[in-house]
Amino acid sequence: MIHARPLLLTLLSLLATASLSSRSAAEQAPAEPPATNATCAQRIGGVRSSIILDISVPSACLERTNKALVILPESYDGRETYPTLYLLHGHDMPYTDWLRLRPDLAQLATAHGMIIVCPDGANSWYIDSPEDPTSRYETFIAQNLVPFIDHHFRTRPEKTARAITGLSMGGHGALWLAIRHQDTFGACGAMSGAVNLSPFPNRWGLQKLLGDASEHADRLAQYSVSNQLEHIRPGLALLIDCGSEDFFYEVNTQLHRALLERRIPHDFISRPGAHNGAYWRNALLYQLLYFAEYFRTHAAP
Repeated sequence: MIHARPLLLTLLSLLATASLSSRSAAEQAPAEPPATNATCAQRIGGVRSSIILDISVPSACLERTNKALVILPESYDGRETYPTLYLLHGHDMPYTDWLRLRPDLAQLATAHGMIIVCPDGANSWYIDSPEDPTSRYETFIAQNLVPFIDHHFRTRPEKTARAITGLSMGGHGALWLAIRHQDTFGACGAMSGAVNLSPFPNRWGLQKLLGDASEHADRLAQYSVSNQLEHIRPGLALLIDCGSEDFFYEVNTQLHRALLERRIPHDFISRPGAHNGAYWRNALLYQLLYFAEYFRTHAAP
């Protein structure tokens, strides 16, 4: 394991006993819950551990509703407030895919005392496409989804109680959104993130979103996380994780070195592993510990 800051040493020691208590909320009535297409209680040994909601979110920028999963911890009862983790899926994956990768995601939300939101990002790369005006997922998440979640659920509505992470395309999207919306997100992460799009001009639908690379070569660089570092302000917590056999490994290590050169604090993890579910299932445990510790240390006294 390689790391740039010692925080993960503390986090690893918490792995066996990762259970954080929620903070007391102000005494106000909760907002009316949003309409849901499906509501279910995840049960472990017959005991309810948390609530999983499949919701539809109105979106002005997409001109339609868009789906998201909201996973509430067991202790969610309308009196406490909770930090929120936005968890993004990869390319050609449904927004429900994190439940397939981590069937215990509900238990993890309960153990860490946080709300987890998994939005549908389609194959958008979580950007506002300069080619496709119907694909404005950066705006959807930052301006539609986050306010919607804060209005309908008992979140702590400040940036130090919001984090965003994801895998592959979602890793790119999480860093992209956090860097460009640092008043919204206080912490961000990436698992096997496509942090530099320039080496992959004709892959994963990028031509549809950014245009033909022969005509718009500058856009690949413009929309790459690796070229956004000058915009990072002090205080944004960063966690980057990529397996040593991943085809995105080189662009992630390049990003790590660039952050070191700029003296931008961050954590960088690399373990043996490839671009696959086995790696992401393990990586998410590290990410959750990191964000749980971030939320704990930034909670109001």
